[in-house]
Amino acid sequence: MNESPCNIKSLPLPEKIQQFYIDSGITQLYPPQGEVVQKGLLEGKNTLAAIPTASGKTLLAELAMLKHVIDGGKALYIVPLIALANEKYHRFKEFEKLGINTGISTGELESKSEGLGKNDIVVCTSEKTDSMLRNGTQWLQTLSIVVVDEVHLLDEKSRGPTLEIVMTKLRKIPNLQIVALSATIGNTQVLADWLKAELTVSDWRPTKLQEGVVFGKAMNFLSEDPVIQKEIVHNTKEPAADVALDTIKEGGQCLVFESSRRTCMSFAKRFSNPKNKEHKQINILLSQDEKNKLSEISEEIEYASDTTESNNLAECIRNGVAFHHAGLNATQRRLVEDGFKENKIKVISCTPTLAAGLNLPARRVVIRSYLRYDANEGNTPIPVLDYKQMVGRAGRPHLDPYGQSLLIAKSSDQIDFLENKYIHAKAEDISSKLGSEKALRSHILAIISSGIANSQKGVIDFLSETFYAHTSDLSYFIETINDCLYFLNENDLIATENNYLRATPLGQLVSKMYIDPLTAVIIVEDLKKASQSNMEITAFSLLQVICKTPDIRTLYLKGDEYFENSIYADDHKNEIIDFPDIDEISEISAESFFQSIKNARILLDWIEECETKEIVENYVIGEGDLHSLSESASWIAHAVQRISKLKGFDIQNIFLEPRLKYGASKELVSLLSVKNIGRKRARKLYDNGIGSVDKIKSTPFSEVSKLFGNKITIKIFHELELPIPSDIVDTPQVIPEPNKKEIKQQKNLFDF
Repeated sequence: MNESPCNIKSLPLPEKIQQFYIDSGITQLYPPQGEVVQKGLLEGKNTLAAIPTASGKTLLAELAMLKHVIDGGKALYIVPLIALANEKYHRFKEFEKLGINTGISTGELESKSEGLGKNDIVVCTSEKTDSMLRNGTQWLQTLSIVVVDEVHLLDEKSRGPTLEIVMTKLRKIPNLQIVALSATIGNTQVLADWLKAELTVSDWRPTKLQEGVVFGKAMNFLSEDPVIQKEIVHNTKEPAADVALDTIKEGGQCLVFESSRRTCMSFAKRFSNPKNKEHKQINILLSQDEKNKLSEISEEIEYASDTTESNNLAECIRNGVAFHHAGLNATQRRLVEDGFKENKIKVISCTPTLAAGLNLPARRVVIRSYLRYDANEGNTPIPVLDYKQMVGRAGRPHLDPYGQSLLIAKSSDQIDFLENKYIHAKAEDISSKLGSEKALRSHILAIISSGIANSQKGVIDFLSETFYAHTSDLSYFIETINDCLYFLNENDLIATENNYLRATPLGQLVSKMYIDPLTAVIIVEDLKKASQSNMEITAFSLLQVICKTPDIRTLYLKGDEYFENSIYADDHKNEIIDFPDIDEISEISAESFFQSIKNARILLDWIEECETKEIVENYVIGEGDLHSLSESASWIAHAVQRISKLKGFDIQNIFLEPRLKYGASKELVSLLSVKNIGRKRARKLYDNGIGSVDKIKSTPFSEVSKLFGNKITIKIFHELELPIPSDIVDTPQVIPEPNKKEIKQQKNLFDF
């Protein structure tokens, strides 16, 4: 590789773009960036860059996209996570000063989103991109460049197949440049061959990474020659806590990766318990100014929610430490991330989801356990690729003189094992996860529905261009394809006429709604059974149907919940459309049934306006779990209505879709259509005799203002285009003293 730096001024880009980067402090490219440019990045060549985290992959994407936009092209930037999409969108918005517009979309999975086409750069998740391709979004055909971030996630079971299909479809656009960005993986050349891309592989980092193992009172950096040994100063009897405290003392920040949510929170709480050494020692290290800033974040956390978990998080943050996992709500996660970026929060104890792309580097990264629980295999060692992703967060460019990562060894024998297993190991090969019927059936339906193929041969020909076909045995693949075609045909999702395949009206609807065909089959079968038996369908009936579909992320049974939900199911047997004979079905099927009961009960409590705190504590789940469940269930409720209308099933309109979205009773649905009116404000309006939008319009401003204060009432009146009295100023809502408890209950931002 040419080690000479590539000057920004030498790039074939307009002077205003060059100056944009120079003004931001970037005058030269890093060595791997220079190599990628030399291999044709700015000449339109397909590119695969497999370089470490923080080595400037995003800058490469920016340069390529800007070159296309300046030349009259359009760019699409695909990411795996909504949080990462938001991060990239805010970065690319900075190009507005260059006259370049950026748009973003991560939802609306039944929308063509044609309006996005007015932008020069569009940021989307792979699922949103797939949805637009299914719905025939026209501007996608005008793309000149697609950037695929975190392309190694082709290996991921849930998201990988969608990303692979999206890439296969996009590659058919004429003269399209594909730029794929990846962590270092084992079989980069195989992936590059599939993409017909120029490959750059490098382990160069702007901040040196020292990888090691903690044992006893020493950090042993075994990646160095000679080995560097550093004494651990603090002594709390918890090695990871001691490393974190040492890091803070040295002026750095620390990420501690845990194996589960429970251990993640437990580790952070060590620093907030006054009885623990960790609490005493971190408080010595924090200045009064730092404590004041942490207290401000804690207050925001408490305002965002009033659950026990939120209170625990707020208390941890007061002591400079936070925990971060998918069970937190979006506001909590954002506050933790921002607090860490601003160097206010010193330590985050997190699950591995934080390593999946978010830009949160730290001086030190500690992997407290290299084992992860697998339902089928028990505790298993994490893959080297996951290890590399986590340790890649070590070292803040331009802030830290180095980055350090540490595994925790529990015995001297374990040191050699960890060194060989992870520190000196190469990342595994990635493999396609498209080969199963579960992964394929939705995409085959979409291929037929969107007209990409209209025959068995056409379907096979298209799928023969996937990464799976590039790396695997085609005979097995063809057998699975045929199984999927049989399933789709048997369930009225496709039809065969003179050897030509076409999607039925149901198949067209299912594909455009972006739901699993099996979800549609379950809905149709259960609605048919309910219709034939003339049973009364209740909200719980439909919720249980929704919760047994594969599109719902199941919240699993814990402890004695199996027995508890079996009792509940028996008590509500007349509301369950397809009640199985528990004695006759398998243990797995029985557990799946009771899981659907649990999830339906959670959602029923939600739409009956139970307090968020009550729900998450009764079912031992996180707020993030509740909102993720309700959002996905709301979408499937929408599908239930669309499918029932198409198939002619007469079900009572229970208004599940908006109720699941907001967590409210049926009588509040009209009010929930107004921006700035959530479940709490809708309930307050209703209980005060203002039960509809028309009633708001006929109610004086002063009466509504008594409930919410002028500021919120002005927003509501603006939304409804109602006149606002000229003498009104923004005054806070006055809450009588006896209602202070109610303020506490309304702290959840999702509730308003």
